[in-house]
Amino acid sequence: MTRSRRAENTGFVCVHCAADVPANSDGHYRNHCPACLWSLHVDDLPGDRASECRQPMEPIGLVEKSGKGWQVVHRCTACGHRQPNRLVRDGDAPDDLDLVLSLPWL
Repeated sequence: MTRSRRAENTGFVCVHCAADVPANSDGHYRNHCPACLWSLHVDDLPGDRASECRQPMEPIGLVEKSGKGWQVVHRCTACGHRQPNRLVRDGDAPDDLDLVLSLPWL
């Protein structure tokens, strides 16, 4: 079954800090909270939404990926799965830059 990327770009309530997170407006879909940077383990592979884990993912550091720039690395609090995720720098709710810069480089 094919899913629309537009259908994935929806707002949500953060599993960690309970902030109301709006859908991203910069052309990419959002997968973490701009206020606390926490995410939810929903993918086995980026964008597949196939994970059955569905547990919170803690922001543990930063990496730089060619062509994608800085990314926040998340680690699942239940199974340990790690996943880098693109920062949201523009739009209605950009990521908290002070919080991003407080993360260690991995």
